[in-house]
Parts: sequence; C-alpha cells; structure tokens
Amino acid sequence: MLFRSRSKWFLATVLTLTAGVLALGAYQTAEAQKKGKTRSASTKQLMRGINGPNCGGLKKTLDAGPSDEKAWEKAAQQAAMLNEMGHLLMADSRCPDGEWAGACKILRESSADVLAAVDKKDLDGAKAAFGNLTKSCGKCHKAHKS
Repeated sequence: MLFRSRSKWFLATVLTLTAGVLALGAYQTAEAQKKGKTRSASTKQLMRGINGPNCGGLKKTLDAGPSDEKAWEKAAQQAAMLNEMGHLLMADSRCPDGEWAGACKILRESSADVLAAVDKKDLDGAKAAFGNLTKSCGKCHKAHKS
C-alpha cells in the first residue's frame, strides 16, 4: 500500500513539474513576441513606430499615385523600412513559431517587390505587391495579435 501511495505521489510530482515546464515555455514564447532578448524595443513599439507609419504612408502614397520624383523616393523609403521590419521581427529571438516566420518571409519578399516596382515607377506593380504585403500582416495578426 505504501508503494502505491509513493507511486501516486511520484506521478503527481512528475506531472506537476511537466506542466510547470510547459507553462514556462509558453510564457517565454509569449515574451519573445513582446520583446527581444537583448534589444530595448518591444514588438508593439516596432509596429507602432516603424511598421504602422510606413505601411499606412505607403498605402496613401500608392493610392494617390506618386506625382513626382520626391513622392517615388518616399514610396521607396517606406517599402525599404517595411522590408527591414521583416528582418527585425525575426531578430533577437522574437520569432515564436512558423506562422510568424512565414509572415515575416512574405513581408520581406513582398516589400522587396514593392521596392522593385517603385524603382521602375510601375504603380500597378507596386500596388499589386503592396496587396501581397498586407496579407503578411493579416496572417501574423490572426495568429498572434490579442
């Protein structure tokens, strides 16, 4: 009888410790989404400071149709900043899973496509590539934005 009690106690202890380790892993994964390991900016700050202004600005620029060289340069800058975000969001252990990594890949590729179209002053191509870019945002937000 004593052995059975110890056995149950041991099993309960193992299960409790396993649950604790899993919970810690989930917490660390959630933390990776909020902030990198060594850099100061949180993911929310990067989104608000870099991604939001450049994505919104690029949409306005493309909707209006760049009217001069300065406007094309602005569109190129905005697309380049979005491309850098695709790298930043993967850096410093921010990436928690495949959904995040896949969305960042789409962000990098589609922003590079926007930039290439802008360099050619191809408004239709830039708009099409920008449409693909925004799909990366939706994909990641669906999985991670609370």
